[in-house]
Amino acid sequence: METETTVETRVLSAADALFYQHGVQAVGMDRIRDASGVSLKRIYQCFPSKGALVEAYLRRRDRWARTALEEHVARHVDSEERLLAVFDWLHDWFEGPDFHGCAFINAFGELGSGSQGVADAVRDHKAAVHQYLSDLVHETGAAEPDGLAAQLVLLLDGAMSTASITDSPAPARQARAAARTLLSGATLMGAGHG
Repeated sequence: METETTVETRVLSAADALFYQHGVQAVGMDRIRDASGVSLKRIYQCFPSKGALVEAYLRRRDRWARTALEEHVARHVDSEERLLAVFDWLHDWFEGPDFHGCAFINAFGELGSGSQGVADAVRDHKAAVHQYLSDLVHETGAAEPDGLAAQLVLLLDGAMSTASITDSPAPARQARAAARTLLSGATLMGAGHG
C-alpha cells in the first residue's frame, strides 16, 4: 500500500509538469488524475482544493529552484563570480527543453489577484530570492548593497520573462552583462568609501 507521502509526491509531480507546461487554469483535476494515476477522491484527500494543490506545487518548485541555484553558486569562490553565477544558472535553465518561464510569475499572472495562497507562495519565493541576492551582494562589499540587490532582482525577473517570450536563452547573458556593469560601479563606489 502506498504511503500518503508517496501519493502526494505522485500528485505533485504530475501537477508540476502539467501546471508548469500548460498553465494552472488550463489544467483540470482530471488531467492530474490521469497523469498521476491517483483517483480524484484520493487527490482531494491530500489536497482539499485545486488552490491548495497549486500552492503546494509552487512551494515545491520554490525548494527545487532555490536549491539548484544555491548549488550552482556554491561552485564558485570569488564573491563577484558567485553573484554573476546566478545569471549563468539562468542561462543553463533557459537553454533546457523544459523551460516555460518563471512558474511564480506565470501563476501570479493567472491567479494572484484571486488566490491569497498563490499570492503568498509567489511573494515568499520572490522575497527569498531577493534575500539570497542581497546576501551575495553583501559578500562583494558593494556600495548600497540593498539597492543593488533590488536592481538585480529586476534583471533576474526581466530575463526570465523575456526568455520565455522570445524562446531564447540570450536574455540571461544580457542580464549578466548588465549585472556586471552595475556590480563594477557599486564595487568602485564601495572601494571609494572604504
